[in-house]
Amino acid sequence: MTLPAAGSAIPQCPVDFTQRTEYHQGLEAIQGAHKVLKEVLFTPSLPEKGYNGRSLHVDLSSLEVQERPVTQQMKDLFIGGRGFGLWHLWNAVTPATRWNDPENEIIISPGPVAGITQYPGSGKSLVVSISPQTDIPIDSNVGGYFGPLLKFSGFDALELQGKAGQDVILFIDGQNGIIRVEAAPLETVDSHVLAEILTRM
Repeated sequence: MTLPAAGSAIPQCPVDFTQRTEYHQGLEAIQGAHKVLKEVLFTPSLPEKGYNGRSLHVDLSSLEVQERPVTQQMKDLFIGGRGFGLWHLWNAVTPATRWNDPENEIIISPGPVAGITQYPGSGKSLVVSISPQTDIPIDSNVGGYFGPLLKFSGFDALELQGKAGQDVILFIDGQNGIIRVEAAPLETVDSHVLAEILTRM
């Protein structure tokens, strides 16, 4: 790397990083193409001592949506997002399950301090599944709003299982107590753009 000589001007980057990139053109058409495949009502709740006492299980093959209890044993032995995710995965799969089998789950679980502003990083969640690279369990730490919003909707974890026959979006409305699975045929596959589009919907 060559540095500019002392006193010479530093070359300017042609990209203006002070301007926000926005990808929401055609948002009305994208949202208009959605079709509700399943809608379920639930009672929103707030966590008590870090837990809501239930997780949300969605089977995308059958569109079955159900609440599952969080037991005291889970809270005692499998503390936090990774522990809950591994516990749910252990109970969902068999030794023969591979990453692309319908019984493999993707579990998103915020820990008991999710959303507490006193602790840095408490907005994080753990995603647990069987890895497509190694066919063994993996976990990944993710940020954003989803973990705290899931917790404040009333769920300690989200279990996604099965295979949808088409591109779908799972919508959880924690204020009105609505869970919807919607067909989403026009959404992009770029996760960064999709996150912005879904935030604006």
